Amino acid sequence: MVRDGRNVTAVVTGAAGFVGRVLVERLLADGQRVVGIDRGIQRPLAGLTTIRADLVDQGARVRAALADADVVFHLAGCPGVRDPRPNIDELRHRDNVLATAAVLAAVPARSPLLVTSSSSVYGGASGGRASRETDPVQPRGGYARSKVAVEQLCRRRLAAGGRITVVRPFTVAGEGQRPDMALARWIAAAQAGRPLRIVGAAARTRDITDVQQVAAALIALAGSGADGPVNLGTGVGHSLARMVLAVARALDLDVRTELVPAGRAEVADTLADPARLRRLIGWVPVTDLDRVVARQLAASIAPAAELPVLVYA
Repeated sequence: MVRDGRNVTAVVTGAAGFVGRVLVERLLADGQRVVGIDRGIQRPLAGLTTIRADLVDQGARVRAALADADVVFHLAGCPGVRDPRPNIDELRHRDNVLATAAVLAAVPARSPLLVTSSSSVYGGASGGRASRETDPVQPRGGYARSKVAVEQLCRRRLAAGGRITVVRPFTVAGEGQRPDMALARWIAAAQAGRPLRIVGAAARTRDITDVQQVAAALIALAGSGADGPVNLGTGVGHSLARMVLAVARALDLDVRTELVPAGRAEVADTLADPARLRRLIGWVPVTDLDRVVARQLAASIAPAAELPVLVYA
């Protein structure tokens, strides 16, 4: 991104997380100045200014970074639909809703701001039809409800004349994937000789999006001037059985599976309609599932010294 002949300063919240780490690396590779904000430790990189802070209890340095940025990517939050902690609703409200409110208050109304929501707000692909940004939200479970609340805050900013893009990523995969997500869990289980637990049914489908292309699309969206919600997915569904096969191929192992009941928050299928994304940035992510899983596996077994420090905020 270049503005008025100069490189911009981008602020990334959740910079030590799964998508945040890749986004920071891409922004730096593009020659941008980057400020990363996270409660956890960030890997030191040339051109990256790190701030270790909590967005809800943000200090003067965080407020100044958000106020002075040319573009803000708000990725920080409490992720995951299956978190069993007894106080998870409170944590989701604090880290998703209250943290977003703090970011909205600190970023000037006319500054470009991208907020990551989730495809979970749709409650799955209705009748197998791809989800469109104009569809009504139907959240299932506390995580999805917290993201709907985040989007409500964003709509208020938009209605008041502010700039904001609400990005709804569909299942993101690749190196650094959170350990609670299916592919990461299955890789770990297969390596330990345990069966791969499939929730619901093997025929269930997910729109899998390569983390590298997610980061590239976020950067492109920041330069598009888009406001409102945008799906970030491929428009192609992969069955859970196909995902298991990709894990088996990457590990070159015969794997065992077991079916477990699906909770209410587990949707049968997810599928993005990426038409608006294509109109805005001129392309749509394409996921080579086998290559993405192979990259994820390679990252999971790399020597610790070669891996970034990942602390999920």
